[in-house]
Amino acid sequence: MKKIHLIALIIPLSILMVNCSSARKDKSKYVEAKKLSYETDVKPIIATSCTPCHMPPQGRKEPLENYIHVKENIASIISRVKLPQEDRKFMPPVNKKPALTDAQVALLVQWQQQNMPQ
Repeated sequence: MKKIHLIALIIPLSILMVNCSSARKDKSKYVEAKKLSYETDVKPIIATSCTPCHMPPQGRKEPLENYIHVKENIASIISRVKLPQEDRKFMPPVNKKPALTDAQVALLVQWQQQNMPQ
């Protein structure tokens, strides 16, 4: 009788141990989102797509010349680059610069979601 109880206890414990060890292996498949920064990830996009219009002294529009300006205006930047190109508020203007790629827009969104690290 004790052997049956012991076997009844060992089998579920064995199954539990196998499941726990395989769950640990699967955890390595998850990749953490890349930590973005203004200097390495966002600034190059702004420099390429927003100059010279948003860069003083030539630029006469909302300045986006540094981290503080971009951080303060990121919601507006994202909303304007997501507009249809025929919308007059779309940025950058079609006749001046190419539109941001989906990857660039996603990067700006992700940077905002990460609380805009410098």
